[in-house]
Amino acid sequence: MALSNPPHPSVASPTTVAQAAPAEVQRLLTELEAAASDRNLDAVMAFYSQSFTSDTGFDYAQLRQTLETLWQQYPDLTYEIELLSWQAADPGSYIVETRTQIAGQQTRSDRTLTLSADITSRQRLEAGQIVSQVTLSETSRLTSGDRPPTVQVRLPQTLSPGESYSFDTIVIEPLEGRTLMGVAVEEGVTAEDFFEPRPVVLGILSSGGLYKVGTAPEEPDNRWVSSVVIREDGMVVETRRLRVE
Repeated sequence: MALSNPPHPSVASPTTVAQAAPAEVQRLLTELEAAASDRNLDAVMAFYSQSFTSDTGFDYAQLRQTLETLWQQYPDLTYEIELLSWQAADPGSYIVETRTQIAGQQTRSDRTLTLSADITSRQRLEAGQIVSQVTLSETSRLTSGDRPPTVQVRLPQTLSPGESYSFDTIVIEPLEGRTLMGVAVEEGVTAEDFFEPRPVVLGILSSGGLYKVGTAPEEPDNRWVSSVVIREDGMVVETRRLRVE
């Protein structure tokens, strides 16, 4: 699962390979993966502490509401959770890093939207529940149409406050006389922003992609940076998380 708290530096033992993780950690992640792929909200939330916190402002209630809304929009989402590393902290508690891959579709009257996401996060587990989470990296892609544009995105994962950065989205296929339209969008990563629609104004992309220069906020923050590219035969929206720290 992936929706995201600052790492806890006080650990009692070094990172150990995921294959040697305690059975209780492996069992929690396996059962969480199965419950999420079944879209069993009560079963999923049983793995989260009532005092759950995250770096993006999601608490227990907001996480539950967000998952419920997401699964209504994408009723066939599947989840794959991979344990990357773990550390023993206090007795009965662990700090784990996981990679979560999500895939599914939303069918509308006029089109089908295909969603895929790849999220790396760090969670603190206590007494068999997730009590906090911080998202380390996040990429999601939404496509529709017969032949959505294939894009290559270049964006740093982390920046210092106030640092300038380039955000490039290159369409791989030749234009071949077709018109590309698109826009770059930056928005906050908070519980309030998760499903908030954003009006966008598309422009013609005569150079075969989007090439933007931005400046990171002056304070530590998390931002979603998205590229929207539309062609006559398809659309792609690629979103990445930019961490300012």
